[in-house]
Formats: sequence, structure tokens, C-alpha cells
Amino acid sequence: MTPCAERLADFYATLTPESLARLADFYAPSARFVDPFNDVTGVDAIARIFRHMFAVVDAPCFEVTSCLAHDREAMLAWTFRFGAAFARREILGVTHLRFDAEGRVVEHIDHWDPARQLYEHIPVVGAVLRALRRRLSAH
Repeated sequence: MTPCAERLADFYATLTPESLARLADFYAPSARFVDPFNDVTGVDAIARIFRHMFAVVDAPCFEVTSCLAHDREAMLAWTFRFGAAFARREILGVTHLRFDAEGRVVEHIDHWDPARQLYEHIPVVGAVLRALRRRLSAH
């Protein structure tokens, strides 16, 4: 793991609402952040996404499970866990990162499947999505 990717992985492993104040240590001022729900530019906009996450999700935590890195790019595989102990959920994903010369993130793109990992667990909607996936899959 490159030092930039390792620092960022450690930051996410210990992410709290308070640690968001240090986001600018890891992200360039005009960094772009993309996930299935957001496409924003700038540290303040990225911080808003994480503040929202802490406001609406119970006990969120990230675990980086692997990293592939070369020069100023990295791919982090991760598990995001959230929810109360009796209803704990997890989402698996990968983040593609690009770093500037100072080692700060200039592009952060999350790849994960919200349909399968979130929506399929919603009553009625989930049944429709599971049926659609079965119909479209190769047997």
C-alpha cells in the first residue's frame, strides 16, 4: 500500500463526526467524490456527505480489506457496516482513488451495488428487484 492510500485507509477506519474536521488533510480543495447517490466537488461538499451519513445511519464504520496501489492511484476494497447490533448490515465496495503530488485525494469514486445490497432488502421493492435480477441473469 502506498503511504497516501495507507493514511486514507487509517482515516476511514477511525472515521467519526469529529474527525471530519481533518478531511482537508486527506482531500485536495477541489477533490471530486462520486458514489451511487452523490457526485460532488470540494472538501465542504464531501464533508456534508459524511455528516449526513452519521446523521441517518446507526453506528457506521468502514474496514479496508485490501488495497492495490501504484504511483498516484489506488483501489481500496472495503466493507461498510452499519445498524444496531441486532440488525447489523454490511455493504461491500471498492473505491478508486487518484492523489495529487502532495498525497491528497483529487478523485474518489466508490463502486458498489445499491440495488442488491440495499434496495433488495426493502419489502415489495426488494421482491420486484430480486425477480428482475432472476429474469435478467444467465442460467
